[in-house]
Amino acid sequence: MTVLEILVTPTFMKTAKKLHAKDKDVVDRAVKDIAANPAIGEEKKGDLVGVFVHRFKLNKQEVLLAYRLQSDKFAPGAIVLLSLGSHENFYADLKRLR
Repeated sequence: MTVLEILVTPTFMKTAKKLHAKDKDVVDRAVKDIAANPAIGEEKKGDLVGVFVHRFKLNKQEVLLAYRLQSDKFAPGAIVLLSLGSHENFYADLKRLR
């Protein structure tokens, strides 16, 4: 089993920082699920090719977590957490980040 480095974008950090402690635990669990199985999310097509989105429940509401797999000489086997939020405007905001 290889160890994957977890990198976060400022956008993801800003959203995660606003969560309550118990909600952060749920997000941490989702990130651990992604680290254990990077293919758990659905790979996007078109403008968002290379981006995966993992869906999970947070306070009975579906939340989307966007991430990208990165493998280069600087950070082999890294997962970059891009964005976190509800479905409303999620993909439009994600396209703006790319």
